[in-house]
Amino acid sequence: MSGYAEIAAHYRGVILSGDMRPGDPMPSYADAVKVHQVNRTTVIRAYDVLKSEGLIVSQAGKGTVVATSPVVITGADRVDRMSRNGRQYAHGETSSGHHVMRRSVYDPEVCHALDLEPGNEVIIRIRTFRQDGKPTTVGVSIYPPRTTAVVPELSEDGQMQVGYFGDLYEERTGRPVVKGQRTSEARQASQDELNALEIDAPAHMAVAVLVKKVTFHDEEGPLAHWEDVYAPGSKVPD
Repeated sequence: MSGYAEIAAHYRGVILSGDMRPGDPMPSYADAVKVHQVNRTTVIRAYDVLKSEGLIVSQAGKGTVVATSPVVITGADRVDRMSRNGRQYAHGETSSGHHVMRRSVYDPEVCHALDLEPGNEVIIRIRTFRQDGKPTTVGVSIYPPRTTAVVPELSEDGQMQVGYFGDLYEERTGRPVVKGQRTSEARQASQDELNALEIDAPAHMAVAVLVKKVTFHDEEGPLAHWEDVYAPGSKVPD
């Protein structure tokens, strides 16, 4: 027997993973009661939680259906979803503005994360993620030479067609790729980030954005540093 929080967590995972698309019907109360072996009140309470999160809505003549998700899934969250169901994009998600650059890195935080000396060369991949055409996130992925030596596809222009770099790295080296602790911070958006997110703000106005960062490793050291810059007002999973 499940509690209302467990039932809500089950359907939340199904929805955010992309296994249910916007407009898909939720199980009726009666069906959910049978599946989860709980009473009707427990199911109603679970659905009320999902409604408060904006994940499901009641529609006249249709019952309860999956809403267009207000939660932005990108970066490390996208990797988690791909490991569950293989989907790189959920329904309505796309990406644009794919840029690949070879640059010398001097940012102290990035140098420390990737165990590099200032001036070392890296590959930087930048793209804008969208939900139903609207920009939600700017994704920046930074790779040191030892990663691109194993996965040279990372250095090629355009969108990566092979999905998560870690899968190729593990396949070619036999070494597991481990995701580090993700951190979050708020800071002022750069003009490039504002342009990518299609935010038209006066030059004198500071626009705050949420940035999530994570570094990937294998047993020999760091392999990649990812940063995701979320548009103001985005709802982001913990």
